[in-house]
Amino acid sequence: MADQQPGAEAPRRFLFLDASARADGNSARLARLAAESSLPAGAEQRWLRLDEHPLPPFRDLRHTGDGSYPEPAGQERTLLDATLAATDLVFVAPLYWYSLPTSAKLYLDHWSAWMRVPGVDFRARLGGGTLWGVTALAGGDDKAEPLIGTLRLTAEYMGMRWGGVLLGNGTRPGDVLGDERAMIAAKSFFAG
Repeated sequence: MADQQPGAEAPRRFLFLDASARADGNSARLARLAAESSLPAGAEQRWLRLDEHPLPPFRDLRHTGDGSYPEPAGQERTLLDATLAATDLVFVAPLYWYSLPTSAKLYLDHWSAWMRVPGVDFRARLGGGTLWGVTALAGGDDKAEPLIGTLRLTAEYMGMRWGGVLLGNGTRPGDVLGDERAMIAAKSFFAG
């Protein structure tokens, strides 16, 4: 930035990717509490609901032609640009069938294409950033292991830091606000 002092750190830019099928669900409420309570000073934040930015089905073109993908357009371009602009990616994703919701999985599938779009340098540009998760579930935290593993391994593959997952319990809208353990953890989640 032109007005940044020499040696000053650029502000962190958090992209919150809400993958819930329900607007203002428990995962989003927990993520908003964590953002209000524990984002680093000066951090920027952007929130995108993946259902409001629908992606086309992913097509695997790696072994056709030269293996490259066309330049993204429309909602795909919006998500690519937002992803590249972020220093921190936060998956706000309720636990659906022990894993990520469909919109989050489809978004990750498109990363395979974005890594092969000429000139984007997707993997290199994400490397060094931090990947986080915020999820609400019903039942024991051990049920979230597949979701956590997906995000942690994604961070590892991309050369990103793993920020961890903030877990909360709740089924009906607002239930997570009664999870005292999650409320306490949210207040320092992004500070770590």
